[in-house]
Amino acid sequence: MAYEAGELDATLAAAAGDDAGLFAELKTAFTDSVLRQIDLMRRSRCDGNWQVAALRLKGVAASFHASPLCDLAEEAIEGAPGDPSVLRRMQHFIDEFASA
Repeated sequence: MAYEAGELDATLAAAAGDDAGLFAELKTAFTDSVLRQIDLMRRSRCDGNWQVAALRLKGVAASFHASPLCDLAEEAIEGAPGDPSVLRRMQHFIDEFASA
């Protein structure tokens, strides 16, 4: 699932208003939070840790209206812990978002 400008950018813009610095700060905070949860998912050694990290990721995604990422987190919650496919797609999403 690729990043497409939309709800996420609109949420950040609404929160930042005309303040470009604040927009960049919010974008960085979102990116860092997502990367932290993806890292925890990669390093999880039990189903419980995977589930907790995926739930946190879903919460972050939902709070920023990042629907595609929210869908990926839900897929991780419902799927097999350690699923490399969902991790790759999450990483791809956040890499594209961070570079946009």
